[in-house]
Amino acid sequence: MRKIGSNRLIIASHNDGKIIEINELLELYGIKAVSAKKYGLSDPDETGKTFAENAILKAKAAAVGANLPSLSDDSGLEVAALGGDPGIYSARWAGDPRDFGFAMGKIEDELKKKAATDLSARFVCALCLAWPDGEEAVFEGEVRGRLTFPPRGENGFGYDPIFVPDGHDITFGEMDPAKKHAMSHRADAFRKLTKAMFE
Repeated sequence: MRKIGSNRLIIASHNDGKIIEINELLELYGIKAVSAKKYGLSDPDETGKTFAENAILKAKAAAVGANLPSLSDDSGLEVAALGGDPGIYSARWAGDPRDFGFAMGKIEDELKKKAATDLSARFVCALCLAWPDGEEAVFEGEVRGRLTFPPRGENGFGYDPIFVPDGHDITFGEMDPAKKHAMSHRADAFRKLTKAMFE
């Protein structure tokens, strides 16, 4: 597996929450990451049908645009009773500008319409590391849990306030960030990436 030969890396995202989490995960490896928006790069259209396909699109576009290795993250929430929705459309459910309070309310409304009793869900993350010459590597992770309403907690971002990971009774929104980072879908994918890239 090709290693990262530079301590400079582009994070192919304009999502401040993701950028903060990824930078905290990269710190241990001496990697200085900057966001695509600092290079004036726009997000490509996410036309993929999976998290991995969208992660590849974003990473390749940023790697070519900045002429540096690029790391992208495509992630979202899959709700079993909604057939996996919102899935790859997790951010789009929040509208533009993003309003995850609205998106969480939409999930609750959809579950009520279906009179769903199954509140199981999972967060999925696909990380793609891409180089300007076109080489790429994808690493996927997940964390399973259940939904709770109303939303609880101010930590994290996105759907964190309605997601209770298996084995816990508090949401990601209530959880200490360091504890969440240790078990999240992003951390799961990141462990696979670091094992391949740094060990």
